[in-house]
Amino acid sequence: MSKPMIIETKKVSKTYTDVGVPVKAVKDVDLTIKEGEFTAVVGPSGSGKTTLMNIISGLDSASEGEVYLKGKSLSEMSGTALSDFRRDHIGFIFQAYNLIPVLTVEENIEYIMLLQRVPQEERHQRVLKILKQVGLEGFENRKPPRLSGGQQQRVAVARAMVAQPDLILADEPTANLDSETGSQLLEMMRELNEETGMTFIFSTHDPIVIDKARRVVTLKDGKVKDDDRAKKKKT
Repeated sequence: MSKPMIIETKKVSKTYTDVGVPVKAVKDVDLTIKEGEFTAVVGPSGSGKTTLMNIISGLDSASEGEVYLKGKSLSEMSGTALSDFRRDHIGFIFQAYNLIPVLTVEENIEYIMLLQRVPQEERHQRVLKILKQVGLEGFENRKPPRLSGGQQQRVAVARAMVAQPDLILADEPTANLDSETGSQLLEMMRELNEETGMTFIFSTHDPIVIDKARRVVTLKDGKVKDDDRAKKKKT
């Protein structure tokens, strides 16, 4: 049975104005992402991958075309409705971790659940469970300055996943990590993808991420140059 569609873009384009000159960063992109995929969007600097990720997440809007998340058009939502929809359906992982240094690990992870008004005891239990899954059991009372870069990024992964979104968007998640730590983090995320069925999309140029991905979408000059759907799982 075919898996449900999470993301669908139809003829998506984005035009910016640079010193009065229109620049098309994304050009007529058609892309479908199904539930449970583990996909890397790759390409050189200026290829449009960050712009496309921002459009998919609703952080930016397309100049032309439509983006659908779980069958709902993002262009039909704005303001609070779009913000709430993004909060409930998309988790974000950033290369700079974006943890709040004065909060504990548990407080950082539960932040989105607070916005969702999840009861306190349920928040606590979900934090403990996700910390065990990412290999940080017992770290809930630590603060980010007392963690290594790899540990901080694991907390960021936990924060993105704990609210149980449909989609995780990761922007260069290994950029600030050494190759061994980056490889371990990607293997952990792939295992979580298999266990939970949660959908991951990475924007990256890191060979480690590309190697671990099960599908690689290559952008060049704002267009999809290649879409390797047949990429096999590596052992």
